[in-house]
Amino acid sequence: MTAPLTPPPPPNEPSAHPAWQSPATGYMAPAPHEAVYDGPGMATEVREAAIVTVAMALGGVLLGVLWWWLAPHVPLVGDIVNKRWTVFIQDSEGEQAIGVDGTFTLLALAFGLVSALVVFLVRRRGGVPLVVALGVGGLLGSLLAWRVGVWLGPAQDVIAHARSVGRGVTFSAPLKLEAKGAWLAWPLAALLVHLGLTGLFGPRDADPYLQQQGPYQQQGPYGAPGKPSA
Repeated sequence: MTAPLTPPPPPNEPSAHPAWQSPATGYMAPAPHEAVYDGPGMATEVREAAIVTVAMALGGVLLGVLWWWLAPHVPLVGDIVNKRWTVFIQDSEGEQAIGVDGTFTLLALAFGLVSALVVFLVRRRGGVPLVVALGVGGLLGSLLAWRVGVWLGPAQDVIAHARSVGRGVTFSAPLKLEAKGAWLAWPLAALLVHLGLTGLFGPRDADPYLQQQGPYQQQGPYGAPGKPSA
């Protein structure tokens, strides 16, 4: 004799057999997340870098004027020795010549700090084109500042200048930059300051692992949302 078969449970009633349940942690399903912003595009970055380069190069005019205005003057005096005009430094132990180089270097460092700060505030995400623009623009600005300062300073022909003022009359030496390494003060300061600002206050890229996983949602049996674990 055949045993009666147990009828299947109604659809709305749970089965008598124990159903499989998900672990305590529940099923982890990724949720949609916002797209990551990765910059305005290379064309826009190159255009912005070109603007930064030109602006910094033109800023060298202001640096040159400040250098000419603030740099100490090296006093010279002319005299006739063996029937020839000779020019001497009036104060051979003076440090005016060192002060000329030091003034240019300090001004260039200040310009590098300001330019890096302005670029960071305008374009926080930075980028390789902007970094290159800071370096190239700073170097061009330093070269232009050097030429402007020399042009605004005293005459380069010291013999002719000594003849024009007369024997024993003190006059200022031409504005010279003996330490040519001062040309690198502006670009190096701009690059270092911009790097530091970007590292400390720049936007952070999202973790790609977390982007792939997405937020976790705990679910109960049969795919129903469960209560989050304590």
